[in-house]
Amino acid sequence: MRYFFIGLLASIFSSFLLGQTENFSVTLKPVQIENLGGLQSFAHGEYEGKWFIFGGRLDGLHHRQPFASFDIAGHNNQVIMVDLKSKSTSKRSLTELASSLAEPLSSTNIQFYQEGEYLYLIGGYGYSNTEADHTTYATLTAVHLPTLADAMSLGTPLKDAFRQVKDERFQVTGGYLGKIDDTYFLVGGQKFIGRYNPMGPDHGPGFIQEYTNAVRRFKITDDGQSITINWMDPWIDENAFHRRDYNLGARVTADGQDGLTLFSGVFRKDQDLPFLDCINITKDGYAVQENFNQLFNHYHCAHVPLHDSLNNEMHTLFFGGIAQYYLKNEVLFKDDNVPFVKTIAQVSQSADGSMKEVALDDVMPDYLGASAEFFIAEGVPTYKNKIIELNQIAQDSFLAGYIYGGIQSSNSNIFFVNTGEESQASPVIYEVHIRKSMTSSSADESQNISDLNIFPNPVGQTLTFSFNARKTQGIRMFIHDAAGNLIMKKELENLQIGSNTISTPMPQVSKNTLILSISDGVKIYAKKIMQ
Repeated sequence: MRYFFIGLLASIFSSFLLGQTENFSVTLKPVQIENLGGLQSFAHGEYEGKWFIFGGRLDGLHHRQPFASFDIAGHNNQVIMVDLKSKSTSKRSLTELASSLAEPLSSTNIQFYQEGEYLYLIGGYGYSNTEADHTTYATLTAVHLPTLADAMSLGTPLKDAFRQVKDERFQVTGGYLGKIDDTYFLVGGQKFIGRYNPMGPDHGPGFIQEYTNAVRRFKITDDGQSITINWMDPWIDENAFHRRDYNLGARVTADGQDGLTLFSGVFRKDQDLPFLDCINITKDGYAVQENFNQLFNHYHCAHVPLHDSLNNEMHTLFFGGIAQYYLKNEVLFKDDNVPFVKTIAQVSQSADGSMKEVALDDVMPDYLGASAEFFIAEGVPTYKNKIIELNQIAQDSFLAGYIYGGIQSSNSNIFFVNTGEESQASPVIYEVHIRKSMTSSSADESQNISDLNIFPNPVGQTLTFSFNARKTQGIRMFIHDAAGNLIMKKELENLQIGSNTISTPMPQVSKNTLILSISDGVKIYAKKIMQ
């Protein structure tokens, strides 16, 4: 693979190693399920090979016009049971339930987590007949999946499968619910009341939008009859957690502990653009990964975590969605309209904590993946937090799971021309077959340059960096600023095969973001210069 800088793309920093070899290849195979239909931004649980699906939207990308955005007709007001073995679908109307249960269960962008036989559903956004307005629900609903499975199969009442508690701290949509040990983490998201309007809250009917800017932590005591919520002190950070519609992945830390990673999301306070950084979360705190920038898959999309215990590496695969950057004909582009993309990308974290991202050669079959979900296949070995245990899988290629739903777009940029016809909720289930190629720990034999490092970093008046070379001619260094402006260019001379150390005076520029890149004329390798 060969990738080149275009225009502003020097701002990729160190996170995307151009020319890097990926660990995996992916094959998608469509599966036909009777009477399923399309859905996006839904919640789900799994029990005895069956999927149970709640909420979400039946249509595609939301309209820009307030009167048409998130309309009632697009609500999913059914609970859906999918049986993969029989390739069949069962549906029951939520109108069988009291409105206090039915309304939040038919909302979109619900936060959810499954613990054993219980699926916990928090918040969500949608139209409430009770409130006579669009709102974010302040509820936690517990679903007992075995009881629900019986009700769906036998035609008995649904109500016995549901219990609910209310608390304003659950009034969140577009965040994520994760768990570490016995503590739940309600991460980011927002409270949104009223109808969406791209012109802002003071136009038309107006709306209320409040980001939580927080991780709300709590424990659940659930004896099957009553639910008790034990709240802990939240973590408040108006910069780190001012985001929504992101991906949250379970992870194994370098020392073998459970953790979470918050990937990208929207919107930055300074611009209506995605965040490029990630946040690692443990039971004791969180850390923004300032030396890593995620270029692909910025919005919520189907994703799956995988752990390589032999090399102590954590990987997450992301499937399509929406992003500020994308590849086309092996060229990396930046589009601040943040389009739909076909990219399948891998983010990896090594034992030393460093993170890397690579776009796979494999891509989605269409502009798919945004607001879709990944279902791990039965029989795939996982940890308790649903991370796939790669080293417990003997086959080189295996069925990892399935992708269902999400937004299928007819083009990359449709937001400003969206009439409702340009996209739809995808009705297709895809088998996801992953082929392992666990070779990323060593340098690619085709690489002329590897192991680029800057030391010390932050730098002073002199920039010193090292790298390994497999050739001695035709290697150049470049320094760009974050806007892509060339600050310095230099042919590197007197190189040797193997390790090389270069020292050069730092350019006299203001203390802003700079990027060092090394090129052999085929591939480019980049590192962020700290000042």
